[in-house]
Amino acid sequence: MKSIASAPGKIILFGEHFVVHGTKAILAAIDKRVTVTSTFAENKTIKVNSQLGTIEVPISSSHEEVKSEFRPFVYLANKIINSEQNVSGLEITIDSDIPIGVGLGSSSACCVAAAASISELFNELSSEEILKMSIEAEKTIFPDTSGADCTVCTYGGMIEYPSVEKIDNTFDLNLLIANSMIPHNTKNSVEKVNKFKENDEERFSQLCDLETKLIDEVITAMKNNDVTTFGLKMSENQKYLEEIQISNDTLRDMINSLKEISLGTKITGAGDGGCIITLVKDENMDKVPALLPKDKEYFSAKIDTKGVVWSTIEE
Repeated sequence: MKSIASAPGKIILFGEHFVVHGTKAILAAIDKRVTVTSTFAENKTIKVNSQLGTIEVPISSSHEEVKSEFRPFVYLANKIINSEQNVSGLEITIDSDIPIGVGLGSSSACCVAAAASISELFNELSSEEILKMSIEAEKTIFPDTSGADCTVCTYGGMIEYPSVEKIDNTFDLNLLIANSMIPHNTKNSVEKVNKFKENDEERFSQLCDLETKLIDEVITAMKNNDVTTFGLKMSENQKYLEEIQISNDTLRDMINSLKEISLGTKITGAGDGGCIITLVKDENMDKVPALLPKDKEYFSAKIDTKGVVWSTIEE
């Protein structure tokens, strides 16, 4: 039997960094996916195949004994194998169309898809159970994870954080996601924001208040299907991110290069690299190649509303 599951990547639409200091954030699933295929194996091993390489370890191995990028899969395999009888081994294959290490939720999508794929070989789980397992798996590489990314990758659509409430709307966004080709470093970015706060607590508090107000206005705009205001708020949010110093010349140049077709553009995620997101009209997508620097990757994206999906195939 073969079990196949896929989960979407994610973007932070509003609220990155400020959410750590008490504001809201809005996250969205995107229509780029990780697919995980799981099958039984006969040789008492856990084998993981991915774009990052392949490992094969005895089923008695702990996830702590393997490289960090493979830990979630070995953790999930062990957890499920230990709860079942007569399982000789598992082979897990990961295929992804989400760029790695640029803040688009590839690790969370992997954890969600793997939890669904591996567990489906034995029992059908609810989305809630898959989410719980995926957060546990993600903690093997990111111990302080909030679970927000796994949540939006599980359920799809948009969520408000920290309430983790799904935002119900029929809002249709044409997004361009452009990769700076600079790996982001969340730890360094967080340290920069903390330093800004220490140096000017009054201004940082003002920015948090402005961000809270902005997100309330965004939610109202979505209820009114007001794409123009939504885009303007993206650009306003970018000004706040610039002020807390998580932008750089490369990101600024990319944002400026897209101004003529953009309804709104901002960094998504940690900053100092990674990706920017731009709200554009569909008819302007074909203008992008002439505007962005040639060494940057980009793709169009829509909001994914499916979340994690899975199926089994009898062989």
